[in-house]
Amino acid sequence: MPNRRPPDASENSSAQPRAGFRERYDEIEAHRAALVARLTALSETGQRHPGYKRAFTLLNATFRKAKLAQRLAILEAASWLIDLLEKLASMT
Repeated sequence: MPNRRPPDASENSSAQPRAGFRERYDEIEAHRAALVARLTALSETGQRHPGYKRAFTLLNATFRKAKLAQRLAILEAASWLIDLLEKLASMT
């Protein structure tokens, strides 16, 4: 293409390299494990709430069915739900 500029070497060096698939996968799995730990640490009051089962469903079945790109959004939703359950459990 006649009007196309070649990539500048300074632009490429300032950009951070993107993490590979394995690194992203391991980070997301570590985040999921932390959320499962938070969920299991809830008191009995929190565990009796219907949202508890839904949070486990998000972290297990829904998480496993989703593609890697969608898993972060699922973890954010589960995190929000766990926050809510923790607040509800502390109120009673």
